[in-house]
Amino acid sequence: MILTRPIAALGRNVLQLLAAIGRVVIFAGQTVSHLFRPPYYHREFFQALVQIGWLSLPVVGLTALFTGGALALQIYAGGARFSAEAVVPSIVAIGMVRELGPVLGGLMVAARVASSIAAELGTMKVTEQIDALVTLSTNPMKYLTLPRVLAATLAVPVLVAVGDAIGIFGGYIVGVTRLDFNAAAYLKNTVDFLEFWDVASGLFKGAAFGFLVALMGCYYGMNSGRGAQGVGRATKAAVVSASVLILAANYILTEVFFSA
Repeated sequence: MILTRPIAALGRNVLQLLAAIGRVVIFAGQTVSHLFRPPYYHREFFQALVQIGWLSLPVVGLTALFTGGALALQIYAGGARFSAEAVVPSIVAIGMVRELGPVLGGLMVAARVASSIAAELGTMKVTEQIDALVTLSTNPMKYLTLPRVLAATLAVPVLVAVGDAIGIFGGYIVGVTRLDFNAAAYLKNTVDFLEFWDVASGLFKGAAFGFLVALMGCYYGMNSGRGAQGVGRATKAAVVSASVLILAANYILTEVFFSA
């Protein structure tokens, strides 16, 4: 009996994990299904677009700027060991658009947006505003969830594109001012080594990350526990889940896009 307790506990945890994954998948399916059925709440969508996209631009831009500069310094220091300092422009550009731009942009949006959505919807649930929507014959999934998920899916790729450009510019500033690169040669190497699929794959990742961020915020907000502690737990769980899913999805998408 004593020997079977750890196995039973492990089994319960696995079943709970699978059940949680099933609930999230069902929630995602219900959210996407409302995209094809009216009515549509355009005002809620545009408000979410401003909150998620425009207001996230400063933090994403600053993150990309310093990341691009630090990446240039690191690549130069590493390349100097093999007399390969000239690869700095191309590696900074490829690293930003393929990986660092989408991932760091997604994580910054997750920290800002997933927590905000979960706290907002959790508070609405605690104060019974979601129940009030139901009594007014308004579907909470269509009114609250779909606009936020759709806005994040469309806004995050734009944020990633802007972040990519700012990150490459950060590497350019460091390369020209600190590492004595010729400005014209730096820009030429950047353009010559970037391919269309490098940029497109990063934007596709951004759309997937935006979907995951908003989905986790809405899921935990709509299923928040009662009281301030319930809202706090929902907010924390939304950020952690969104961040882990972004990293997992990044590996899967990288494997799909760039595997030999």
